[in-house]
Amino acid sequence: MKNSINRIIHTGTISREEIVRWLRSRGEERAALLSLAGQVKREQVGNKVYLRGLVEYSNRCAKNCLYCGIRGGNSRVRRYTMSDEEVVAAARYARDAGYASLVIQGGEIASPARSREITRLLEKINEATGGSLGITLSLGEQSRQTLDAWKRAGARRYLLRVETSNPDLYARIHPANTRHDFKARVDTLRQLRDLGYQVGTGCMIGLPFQSLDDLAGDLLFFREIDVDMIGMGPYVEHDETPLYRYRGTLLPPAERLDLALKMIAIARVMMKDINIVATTAMQALDKIGREKALRAGANIVMPNITPVKYRAGYLLYRGKPCVDEEAARCKACLDARVRLAGDEVVYGEWGDSRHFAMKTRNINQT
Repeated sequence: MKNSINRIIHTGTISREEIVRWLRSRGEERAALLSLAGQVKREQVGNKVYLRGLVEYSNRCAKNCLYCGIRGGNSRVRRYTMSDEEVVAAARYARDAGYASLVIQGGEIASPARSREITRLLEKINEATGGSLGITLSLGEQSRQTLDAWKRAGARRYLLRVETSNPDLYARIHPANTRHDFKARVDTLRQLRDLGYQVGTGCMIGLPFQSLDDLAGDLLFFREIDVDMIGMGPYVEHDETPLYRYRGTLLPPAERLDLALKMIAIARVMMKDINIVATTAMQALDKIGREKALRAGANIVMPNITPVKYRAGYLLYRGKPCVDEEAARCKACLDARVRLAGDEVVYGEWGDSRHFAMKTRNINQT
């Protein structure tokens, strides 16, 4: 493995088989991988951790993904959409707390009305905060026209998780209809790149039917489409989803978490200067899961600043942490957690992807 690591660092080449071997690693090999990822992180992006205030804008969703607690077909979910005033208040909190960045996340709805809603919301946020926040959107597949309008209204980043790069596995975890189309999702990622967004994607780790080869393919796919940020974490089941019936086939939680940590570490070694999120799902399986993710190579944390009254309605999976925790308490907790991981929270900086910045600089110099 040492020779493999040295070659990857110097040439950037890695095979699918090598990734699978790393994903299987245990003991000294596993420790060496995580140690290397920490070293690459320090050299490429430092020990800085950037915060993105997360606003779970709406749990209304037109899709019916078989793994998701807020899928459109779940009649037990109490649906909500935050008012403009509530979102702007959360944005002001993010600014005042020094987060400097905001994520607006919601169920997937592609309609002219949703397009206008988000455009209006972006304009209000920028007006209320003086354009001081770096804004990420995570609102699913949209038309090129809509994505362009949101970019012009002030969005800088877009997170669209592909969930798996294997079309066959994608078909097994989504309904068989045109609304859940693998090619459409990948095409949207490419459109985001064309429009000048910082592009983020990710996958679920430990899904039913998923192999280590699938996960290796995910990492190669992320590099192929030249992502600027990755948000991936362990699959956590929800009892109100069709996929829940396969819970008996899942890896134990500790093994799913370990696999997610190795995915983060390999991603850091392969794509040295991207942003990688320590996702909340890590903490759902382990109280210090996010700290472990930071040590494995992650450098972004998304504290939840959604009003508490809405949080129980945005359960993508069971056991989601911080559902009843006020934003101010969450901030103090995160400071301590990041320090525990040996990193430092950076306030007042957008924390844009260094990878994106370097690409932009190279383009401007040609």
